Amino acid sequence: MKESFGRDESEADVGQKILAAAERFRQLGAQVDEISIPEHNLAVDRWTAITVEGLQDGLMHGNSAGTNYRGLFLPSMIDHMAQWRNRADTLSHSLKVCMFLGEYFQKQYRGKYYGKAQNLMRLVNEKYAAAFQHYNLLLMPTVPMKPQEIPPNDNNITLSVKRAFEMIGNTAPFNGWLPAMNVPCGLLEGLPIGMELVAANYGELKIYQAGHAFAAER
Repeated sequence: MKESFGRDESEADVGQKILAAAERFRQLGAQVDEISIPEHNLAVDRWTAITVEGLQDGLMHGNSAGTNYRGLFLPSMIDHMAQWRNRADTLSHSLKVCMFLGEYFQKQYRGKYYGKAQNLMRLVNEKYAAAFQHYNLLLMPTVPMKPQEIPPNDNNITLSVKRAFEMIGNTAPFNGWLPAMNVPCGLLEGLPIGMELVAANYGELKIYQAGHAFAAER
């Protein structure tokens, strides 16, 4: 998928590694084409609006349990999750930033932008679904850069938050709707590089089959 390459945070050698992996699929007999889904570039922004409010409402205030669901609830897990209030200082910088944003938007805009982002994300999902009318899988870099150093433990909030979110441009758009899997496809400078395979809803088997074929030929 064209838009998964050449992002602001992308590294060219990582992209080339993923394109080489795509070529190996072609050599195995698969049809491999470049397609364009421009909405992919906006998906992570919509995901962010959904996530910060949804996280604050469901995970923090709701203790990860949710409501109005007729499935199995785990009271012990709910009670354990509720204990974050007694150790908030141990939460990560990235989680705290999401909590502050989620709480702010809920109090200031009362869910307005959460709802708008959900509606806009539906349009993105329609574009992905349209692609799956012609192809079994989407292929892209899982993370568009080589693994970065873990930030030092010096309370550098800016660097910690950057590291947490700079890598999600090709993964966050599929959270909660489409199955996706990372497939290792080699090393660069001794660091692992991964290829992401995404399938239509309930298309996990196609991902497993493609991943197995790729790994078997290495």
